[in-house]
Amino acid sequence: MESFFDDTYFMKKALQEAEMAFEKNEVPIGAVIVLKDQIIARAHNLTEMLRDVTAHAEMQAFTAAADFLGGKYLRDCTLYVTLEPCQMCAGASYWTQIGKIVFGAKDERRGYQFFNTKLHPKTTVVGGVLADECSEILTRFFIEKRNLN
Repeated sequence: MESFFDDTYFMKKALQEAEMAFEKNEVPIGAVIVLKDQIIARAHNLTEMLRDVTAHAEMQAFTAAADFLGGKYLRDCTLYVTLEPCQMCAGASYWTQIGKIVFGAKDERRGYQFFNTKLHPKTTVVGGVLADECSEILTRFFIEKRNLN
């Protein structure tokens, strides 16, 4: 029997987080961390609100998931994030030993792949899930930003 909870389902939840970031005038990137078809962490960018360059969606999600689990390792978890992680977030994912990363849009200039940042050897990656929707919210955000300036 096929599960109702697939990568598309959870990426839509990450997109809801991205919309929340958009509404707060944050770069609209959202993330959720899932363990056994249960969302254990939800997050979005908070770099402007917290005045913290490290407050990326993934970093916020890692902290929330570790708190939920009571430990720093996320080996059996999956990170869903609307944009390919940057090298900082990829580096943090290495230390969490997260089992899987699923991202939406590729980040050609700032993504971990561009910088050849290494992930944990046991981490699997799936890219391009709802890539168009994930790209669209970013495009809309930056168009609005340019039009306001």
